[in-house]
Amino acid sequence: MKKVIIITGANRGIGAACSKLFLKKSYRVALLGRNVDQLTKISSNYRNSYPLKCDIENESQVIEAFQKVVAKWGRLDILFNNAGISLPETRIDKIDTTDWQKLISVNLNGSFICAREAFKIMLNQFPQGGRIINNGSVSSKVPRYGTAAYTSSKHAISGLTKAIALDGRDVNIACSQIDIGNANTNMVKAINKASRKHEEPTMHVKHVASSVFHMAEMPLDANVQFMTVLANKMPFIGR
Repeated sequence: MKKVIIITGANRGIGAACSKLFLKKSYRVALLGRNVDQLTKISSNYRNSYPLKCDIENESQVIEAFQKVVAKWGRLDILFNNAGISLPETRIDKIDTTDWQKLISVNLNGSFICAREAFKIMLNQFPQGGRIINNGSVSSKVPRYGTAAYTSSKHAISGLTKAIALDGRDVNIACSQIDIGNANTNMVKAINKASRKHEEPTMHVKHVASSVFHMAEMPLDANVQFMTVLANKMPFIGR
């Protein structure tokens, strides 16, 4: 039986790369994002795709989208909780509260809502269980300059990942996190271009997609709790 995966933020960057790979691997892929035209373009050549317009900040939209996936394919095996945003490089004394709240609303609240709905479905389906993969960041371990909001949100995602993994332990729901160091997406290109410090090395986004696929393919009696995938020359390990 083909596995069913929901990928949020599927219209661009890491989400788009993962969506294309999973579609090529014959997964049933629900592509969630705010730009339905981009989602449709990605999925147009695949019968096993389901583009759905969904803003993960909007609880009712998330619930409706997840229920549509279950109605179409009968179950949910994997959630790749990928959608997120960043702010322009800004020192903490200059971060506007509204910008902070917007980022937390997307990166943390949205991830929580999606994970909660996926957990509910996985808990109550037969056979019971599934896998939730959260998109963290190397910022969950080491920050860039001027990223107090983004870094805080990714530290919180690490806590969410651990809590879900514990909640899911006895009901066959695995939860893991992939921490990515500078995939060469448009978002990272913009961050590097605007950086006051220095441009950091990047890697091809296909390496992220293949890593997420590896995590998704594991049987539910095994788990990659945390995986770090990064450009080898990034200033991450130490001096």
